[in-house]
Amino acid sequence: MTGLTNRLMTVVAILAVCGVVVSSVALQHHYATSKTAYCDIGEAFSCDIVNRSEYSSILGIPVALIGMLGYAALAGLATLYRGRRETPALLFGGAVAGLAFALCLTYIEARVLGVFCILCLTSLALIAGTTILAAVIWRKSSSQ
Repeated sequence: MTGLTNRLMTVVAILAVCGVVVSSVALQHHYATSKTAYCDIGEAFSCDIVNRSEYSSILGIPVALIGMLGYAALAGLATLYRGRRETPALLFGGAVAGLAFALCLTYIEARVLGVFCILCLTSLALIAGTTILAAVIWRKSSSQ
């Protein structure tokens, strides 16, 4: 593994840890009963509406918990398993799956709920960046 690939893996790990943090805050808001002041910005942004909607859980599992677990898996791949031959492909596949999931949720925010969650949009940016970096890592690993 090259020095550049190691540095990219480190950046992916940092983004994934940030994703765990953002998702854990969203999970806390999912179960909270009080109103979230910092995330209520006009009519277009409300984490409370999004995080407590019928779309905030899948089969009873909070979407934020799914995000936490997904980001933790990406962090594990980028740190503990970074030296394995299959890791770049797994990292890219996991990131693409996470990005697809985040895009579906963003579509629901835009077209169904009509309101956005700042935490969700932050998570979308994190997984988009992770996906781009994972693609570069995977591409570099397949050319070696």
